[in-house]
Amino acid sequence: MDDLEETMLRIFRNLEESQQSTISHSTLQDLQSILDTNGPDFFEAFSSQIAQSITLQSLASQLASTMDSATSIKLSLMSSKVYLTLLLSPNSPVFTLFTPMAFLSLLRSIRRALKPQQRQDNANASGSRRASNEKKRKNKKRKGRRTVEADNGDCEEEGDDGEFDIKEFFYVFEKLVIVLDLIHLDRFPDSLKSLIQTVVDVSVMGYEICGSPSSYKRLTDLCARVLSKLLRAEHGDQMITAGEVLKLLTPLILAANKSQSRGFALGFVMCSMMRMGEDENEGVRKAVVNLPRYLVQKAPEKSDPRGLAVEAIMDIVKKMQLDDQIRFIEYVAKMSKGKANLRLLAIDLILTLMISLRNPFGVESESNDSSWGVHCVKALIARCSDSVAAIRSRALSNLAQLVGFMSGDERNQLSLKEALGFDEQNGNSSEGETMNDLLRKRCMDEKAMVRKAALLLTTKLTALFGGSFDGVVLKTMGMSCSDPLISIRKAAVSALSEAFRTFSDELVTKEWLHSVPRLVADNETSIQEESEKLFLELVLDRISRVGSACENGAIPRGSSSKRKSLGTEIKSVFPEGVLLLLKEICSSEVMPWVKKICVNLGKKKQLKPKIAHALQNIIKTSESLWSSHSKPIERWTAPAGAWFLLSEVSAHLSKSVDWEFLHHHWELLDKDCTGKLQSSPMDVDGTLCEDEYSLQSESVGWAGDRVFLLQTISNVSVELPPEPAADLAHNLLTRIEEFNMHPTEVNAHVKALRTLCKRKASDTEEADTLVLKWVQKVLSKASDILQKFISENSEVNKEKSFLTPPTNKSKQGKQAIANSRLLSEAVTAVYTIGSLIIVCPSANITNVTPILHAIITSGNSDPKLNKLPGTSVSVKERAISLYIQAWLTMGKVCLADGKLAKRYIPLFVQELEKSDNAALRNNLVVMMTDFCVRYTALRDYVKWRGVLFLRFLLSLVDESDKIRQLADYLFGNILKVKAPLLAYNSFVEAVFVLNDCTAHMGHNIGSKESRAENRLFSIRGNDERSRSKRMHIYISLLKQMAPEHLLATFAKLCAEILAAASDGMLKIDDVTGQSVLQDAFQILSCKEIRLPTGRGSTADVADEEEGGDNAASAKGRAITHAVRKNLIQNTIPIFIELKRLLESKNSSLVGSLMECLRNLLKDYKNEIDDMLVADKQLQKELIYDMQKYEAAKARTTANEATCSNMKQNLNSFLSPNVSRNPTRDESRTTSKVASAMADQAAEVAARSVLREVNVGGPTPPLSAVKFPKLKSCEREWCHGEPSSRRSEVLESLRRRQSYSDDEN
Repeated sequence: MDDLEETMLRIFRNLEESQQSTISHSTLQDLQSILDTNGPDFFEAFSSQIAQSITLQSLASQLASTMDSATSIKLSLMSSKVYLTLLLSPNSPVFTLFTPMAFLSLLRSIRRALKPQQRQDNANASGSRRASNEKKRKNKKRKGRRTVEADNGDCEEEGDDGEFDIKEFFYVFEKLVIVLDLIHLDRFPDSLKSLIQTVVDVSVMGYEICGSPSSYKRLTDLCARVLSKLLRAEHGDQMITAGEVLKLLTPLILAANKSQSRGFALGFVMCSMMRMGEDENEGVRKAVVNLPRYLVQKAPEKSDPRGLAVEAIMDIVKKMQLDDQIRFIEYVAKMSKGKANLRLLAIDLILTLMISLRNPFGVESESNDSSWGVHCVKALIARCSDSVAAIRSRALSNLAQLVGFMSGDERNQLSLKEALGFDEQNGNSSEGETMNDLLRKRCMDEKAMVRKAALLLTTKLTALFGGSFDGVVLKTMGMSCSDPLISIRKAAVSALSEAFRTFSDELVTKEWLHSVPRLVADNETSIQEESEKLFLELVLDRISRVGSACENGAIPRGSSSKRKSLGTEIKSVFPEGVLLLLKEICSSEVMPWVKKICVNLGKKKQLKPKIAHALQNIIKTSESLWSSHSKPIERWTAPAGAWFLLSEVSAHLSKSVDWEFLHHHWELLDKDCTGKLQSSPMDVDGTLCEDEYSLQSESVGWAGDRVFLLQTISNVSVELPPEPAADLAHNLLTRIEEFNMHPTEVNAHVKALRTLCKRKASDTEEADTLVLKWVQKVLSKASDILQKFISENSEVNKEKSFLTPPTNKSKQGKQAIANSRLLSEAVTAVYTIGSLIIVCPSANITNVTPILHAIITSGNSDPKLNKLPGTSVSVKERAISLYIQAWLTMGKVCLADGKLAKRYIPLFVQELEKSDNAALRNNLVVMMTDFCVRYTALRDYVKWRGVLFLRFLLSLVDESDKIRQLADYLFGNILKVKAPLLAYNSFVEAVFVLNDCTAHMGHNIGSKESRAENRLFSIRGNDERSRSKRMHIYISLLKQMAPEHLLATFAKLCAEILAAASDGMLKIDDVTGQSVLQDAFQILSCKEIRLPTGRGSTADVADEEEGGDNAASAKGRAITHAVRKNLIQNTIPIFIELKRLLESKNSSLVGSLMECLRNLLKDYKNEIDDMLVADKQLQKELIYDMQKYEAAKARTTANEATCSNMKQNLNSFLSPNVSRNPTRDESRTTSKVASAMADQAAEVAARSVLREVNVGGPTPPLSAVKFPKLKSCEREWCHGEPSSRRSEVLESLRRRQSYSDDEN
């Protein structure tokens, strides 16, 4: 007891000495030692008045002070440990020792120990003290032992103070858990909240001090025990406490990453709190049930954190009872109609709810009361038409995921179809907007991400359409395959291919073949490869399967087959729509892309022999089916497209084609079929074709099969035996020399004969000699036939001019037949000459060129062009087909001879200007395009300006679709690359010429002849058709310009048209001048001339695909700055001056000017203050004038609409005998009502605009106003007369009124 009393006295003495400061480390150690061994004696010492001036209250206060002000973490934790030991000691007066201030100091001590910066500062301070003590020991070696020992003791004490022991921290926290059984915090709400906050902080920052998962697990278990005890009734209202706990845990649950603290928070809510709620703890249960709604309100807006929030919410909802889940689902459905961020979160929650929760459609229950999934699907569909693009996109994507998930279960699939509004028969809804309507709109959405999501949804919905695709949706998917964005094209290809893979009907097949194969020429390599892969899978493999099924031409045998019709038997032999597939492959729009795909697949060795065998089997099977029904074999033709596809694949699979097969069908097709009907027995639907087609159309189809068969023979000619090859070559040459084939056969015969000669010759020189020999022979015969036609035609005309009366009818009939046969031979001969020149450019054409020249110049008024005596009669008038073929052949000759091409270019241009034949113009445009591709030097010779340029401009709006397409290709693909400045240099001139305007005093109108020429190429007029044609040409030219050229064109239009009109150089009283001015307004308003201003929102940026570099971005910013500067310095003053001029003349163009100005300024509405910073008054006038114009438009529109509605309402109450014509009073009353409504709307809008303008402050005084720079008026007067216009303009600027008051 003496030692105990001595220790107690020392403790009390130290406490008395340090009443105003912190307790030392040694005193705390003595206190802790006594409390651990003799706790009751300690409290008896207080009661026996050993400590005269020390009370338990003062001791608790000193401990709290030490916990708060200690500079060492260990000292602070030591004081906390002593305080908790005091509370837990036997016979401890808990209510005396526990005070809210001391408890808060304890919690601050715990939090301070967790702060990394605090621990680092203490460690650094400890290290500094140790270094200082080490230096002291070296400098004080001669001092006494007592001093050294004291120094060593101090160093040890400081070193101990600076260290942090995790065991001490766990000890304090464990003691705190036990203390909560003794202390009830219901009377101390602040202490309760602080304790909850401390526990949450410990769970967040504790992972760093623990250093290992096991230690952190021990720490979080302690935190969970503390929170669980706080949720007891003795600590206050359980619902309020649970709400406070959940509120502080929410940031952990909504953390941006999956941290350890997030796992603790979710685990505590789902395990501990929900278990309490299940144990009839109603307060805790209500708090947990409301937690998901609170998390929804606090969820972040960014994508990744929002996804984690949805995941956390769903983890909690899945643990809730069914009734609580349904109430939350109803809340989410209502939330989908709230603010934008809540709508976006709602559609993510709907998807997760549908996927995570059981039985969304109530298919597992007898009643449909639990079919909450229907409401969720409808809410999701509604968000697919949201006003925010990001929400539309997300809703479509989530709906696509939901459809893909639910389609796996047949019962859910049926319920999903009902929820989507599908009709079981046609896949459409009978009420409201159908799913097809939604897909049509969203696939054509202005935002790329929405279009992509809609295409993804279409892909997933393919299985639900029930085999009936909406035609507009298919067309939209086909159009999306040509979208500018790569991601959209990929999504469209995937959606359309999934539809084609699932359904093989005619609509889907045609759309796929017209949309996907053409992507083999796409700029993106991955899309090219995908197109080839899909064609191999969906076309070639499908044909291979069908062809293999009818191996060796096998057909069904037996009595049942005899009773079947040919059409029914064809359907059974050729399933999967193969006949339709083959027919569409050989269409003119699909054929070029199929050729390219076959070439690419052949180069990659991806074409298998089975496709060649399959096509041969299909052809042989169709022949066998035809013969089995006793049909005449001379009327049989193979399925459309079979020979074409075989001709393409045989180039890479020559050993897979049987020569006996080719020889048999060559003999069959080589017969003279004149007068015989050739019809394909297999139509698209597999039915028998009994209609008798005309001889011309059927001969073309028959000739097409011959062409493809010849191409196939050419491809496999290396494998042919010598004797059959020689016989075939002789046969081909004989047919060519007869000049009686269809033009489509000529090229095939010529190319096949050349291929046979080259492949069977021993070397290249021998092959060239052999080819040249027979080419010269055929050219000689062809020239003889042409000369004969020209001479006989001239003699016939001479005879006709002297015959009176005319000869008898029989003689005329025979002569007409002979002339028709001779004309047919001449046309074929001309076409053959062109084909021979292509395959053998070195052939001698000295005898052919004059004849062709004579034909194309016959009947020309220029005597210099008529060099032959027999060309006085115009071939164009008597034989237009020969005339067109002669031009085409001359173009081929020019492609082989550059010098000749340079000589004949003027003739081509002249004919292009004057010809009224669409077919000839088509050929001429093609030839001019080929000249630009073949001869780069000739491109400079062909001056793309003047008449030629204007001629091609009109080709952009030609009546013929083919010519328009060729002109678009010429401007968009060839001239855009080879002559990039062409559109820019000729744009303003084109505006004047197309309007036939000569009212510009500075425009070079030229001579009378040039004006007459320009008038030929004008589209004069203010009617809608003429304006639309001119705008189409303008837009086509603008699309060819680079951004800097668009900027320059904008400036030129303002300077040369708008400024010229305001200066008087362009006569606006003239009709053509008004047309030019109105065209200029429309051009400046169109979107093609605008440049991106760089002020897009985040959603807009997400639409654009990634790409580009810093240099391109810098260039774009520079151009944007230049546009803004140009708009500020030049455009607005010109518009203001021109507006006043037009108003003074009461011109109708004021409306067009204001509409143009509104379109220009709507992208710069935030910069209007900067544009007119020097003149606020001018800014107000401009906005006020624009508002007056908008109000006038609104008043007119409202007047018309109100008159119409009131008239309908009035007529609905009239009896049949009452006249339907409104009286003058009725019209006047209706007009007044409408005008008053519009005036009120305009007044509100004007006040709003002026109020926004005046927010920046009062208008500056007149002396501080800087007037904008106006265009000089010096060139307004051509005769040098003085002008008072400038003074008038400045005076008008000075007289401007003030509109600072809202009522003015």
